[in-house]
Amino acid sequence: MATPKPQDAPRPAAPRSAPPPAAAPQPAPPQPRTPKTLFPDAQTGSAPAGEPLLTLSPNASSRVPTPCPDPLPPGARWREVPTEHQPIGFVLLRSRRRSIGFVITDDGLRVTAPSWVTLAQIDDAVREKARWILAKLREWHARKQQLAMAHTRWQPGGELPYLGKRILIGVGGDSRQARLSGDADAPQDGDTLWLALPSTAEQSRIRDSAQAWLQQRAGAWFGARLAHFLQISGLKIRRWRLSSAATRWGSCTSDGNIMLNWRLIHFAPAIIDYVIAHELAHLREMNHSQDFWREVGHILPDFEDAKNILRRHDPASLPQF
Repeated sequence: MATPKPQDAPRPAAPRSAPPPAAAPQPAPPQPRTPKTLFPDAQTGSAPAGEPLLTLSPNASSRVPTPCPDPLPPGARWREVPTEHQPIGFVLLRSRRRSIGFVITDDGLRVTAPSWVTLAQIDDAVREKARWILAKLREWHARKQQLAMAHTRWQPGGELPYLGKRILIGVGGDSRQARLSGDADAPQDGDTLWLALPSTAEQSRIRDSAQAWLQQRAGAWFGARLAHFLQISGLKIRRWRLSSAATRWGSCTSDGNIMLNWRLIHFAPAIIDYVIAHELAHLREMNHSQDFWREVGHILPDFEDAKNILRRHDPASLPQF
């Protein structure tokens, strides 16, 4: 609450009227909480009163994902440089060339520099070229996304990743709602997702129907895994929501609001568990310090493999297994 200013000394009352009482000080408006996320410059929001517990949050970020390729080229190292726009990650290679070179490859930005150039000089060069680099990375990411969507044909026989398995798209069947031919909790490669659509359905309807089923499954799966980790950790949250952000997998605010990207349902269960453990750890450590990673390990031992796998993917593109 804001501290009220001291009142001036009272003046003598007028003969026929008294001065009006001083207004009570108004409380200062609450400051917004900053979420800690896997992708920190994405935005989050809270649902208005009366909104269901499980909702989708719109994407509100324009950050360009720069995931680390795996494996790295021989002799290369991964480096990330903060810029005024966003952090830029890149593959760094040393060579006999006389100047620093920038090129966008199938894995993202590659920087080649002479052996005598210092890391600080390389970082400065990346910052100087940041606007150009990000423009080229956006073009590269758009092409990559188009290729991923083209690979996933929104038509009968098309493939989708679901819980780390490749399932097929089918239309028709004998059900009034979408269903998986196998066990939805333990899918196998080649299972068919039967959509309650006519064989003449347009690709946009097939896509929307398939994604609606995936989001429904994400809500059920994430909710169950959250309940599991809350029980074993003794932590408590205020609420959780599904997100559709393009640049982050999850986030957690200091008052216990958690968001999980529904596209995590494409990945194997171990990857989903890692993101949930990551966000729950922020309830105790709102940073990415050693104490934070120790907390992640308490919730989910042996999380490193899942962490490294997720670094190679961004939420805007379908993972290719």
